[in-house]
Amino acid sequence: MTTLSKGANVPVPASAVRAVLDWTAGPGVPDVDASALLLTGGGRVRSDDDFVFYNQPLHASGAVSHLGKQPGSESLDVRLGALGPDVERVALCASADGGTFGQVPGLCLRLLDAASGAELARFDIAAGTETALVGGELYRRDGGWKFRAVGQGYASGLAGLATDFGISVDEEPPAAGPGPQPMTTPAPAPVPAPSFPPPVPPAPPSWPAPERAGGGGPGPRLTKGEERLPVDMRKRLSLRKQQVLVSLSKHGVPELRARVVLVLDASGSMSTLYRRGTVAGVAERMVAVAAQLDDDGEMQAWTFATNPARLPDLAVGDLPQWLALHVRVGQMFGFGRRKPPRGLLPGQIDMRTVGIQNEEQKVIAEVRAFVRAHPTPDPTLVLFFSDGGVHRNREIEQELRAAAEEPVFWQFVGLGSSQYGVLERFDTMPGRRVDNVGFFAVDDIERISDQELYDRVLSEFPSWVRAARQAGILR
Repeated sequence: MTTLSKGANVPVPASAVRAVLDWTAGPGVPDVDASALLLTGGGRVRSDDDFVFYNQPLHASGAVSHLGKQPGSESLDVRLGALGPDVERVALCASADGGTFGQVPGLCLRLLDAASGAELARFDIAAGTETALVGGELYRRDGGWKFRAVGQGYASGLAGLATDFGISVDEEPPAAGPGPQPMTTPAPAPVPAPSFPPPVPPAPPSWPAPERAGGGGPGPRLTKGEERLPVDMRKRLSLRKQQVLVSLSKHGVPELRARVVLVLDASGSMSTLYRRGTVAGVAERMVAVAAQLDDDGEMQAWTFATNPARLPDLAVGDLPQWLALHVRVGQMFGFGRRKPPRGLLPGQIDMRTVGIQNEEQKVIAEVRAFVRAHPTPDPTLVLFFSDGGVHRNREIEQELRAAAEEPVFWQFVGLGSSQYGVLERFDTMPGRRVDNVGFFAVDDIERISDQELYDRVLSEFPSWVRAARQAGILR
């Protein structure tokens, strides 16, 4: 059995698995319901029939079934071999009825081998004000299946979660009397016995309308210099800002403001990701976060390997030139006397001074010093991208523990690879007044949709802002 931290993943050796959602039931604890969504490569359902829950307990393919609920436990079976070729992921979800997941003690998601009952993985889920969440996901990779611990919450409830994955939603909730309202927990419908002709499947679920970002609410912000971008890049930025706003709205903070800092790992193991344009793509996608959150639409940026280096600020209007000049991998010193590298352009960093080793603690300390020297009324969100190889665990922990009293949230994103060390343990690490560190890893960030990426990047920042304000860390 493997205990996973948020963002971690493991191979699934079984052809059929059972996902068990456990919690400690008791007086005052909200009721919890488990569900599953069958998703295509685009991260969407094909129809409402791809939602399996208590009132639609068996998928038409027979691949996913809801097994009903016991006190403090609910299970779903997934026959991986029976999933159609267009199903790339199965999201394992949950909703809390009558409260938030912060009121649900002992919440965890366990993955079992359905044949032997052996426990393959366990994910202890930490949550706050969310009323719905994706606990984990099964996904295809290299001809097999893997399981990832996700822990992504939705303050907008199960309706907001379902809408995000393409489930149709009624614009108006159905009329209801004094009895249970939609999204409460009726008794599970019995699975019909096989018959010929087959029984008519249950009607698709009717969902209450989610809160929407439009309709008089805040919209994507116009950013200085945006008009100078190439047309295709400008269109991508406009759509991405809307998606960032959607992510913020799910947490009830569409007007949230923050300074955004970008940190890019330039160590030698990142060479392939730089060469194929992955890192440049990540930087472009993160510009939308700064454009929507930051008053001036600019990001401060660092690159690091053996040593950190401050890059010129990334202004939206200069994005194409900035990517070409500054998204570069570190280099090793040669022997003998160091000469200026050929072709180094004005403003570029000599990447030989950055080196090729992993020394995350140095750039963390430098960013902390910058924030202290340049205070703002808004919190700071650090978006830190690395492919792992973390080995300075004690030094990194010291820096981030000290940073817990500062107005900064550190969101680490793993770009494949492995060995994230202490970064994977911060979600459950005691001794801090607020949890100031988020972490998740993806096997291939280019295959993650923009909306999913923004949801993950911004999944913990709003709750940290609330906690930091209550603790007096933020004004």
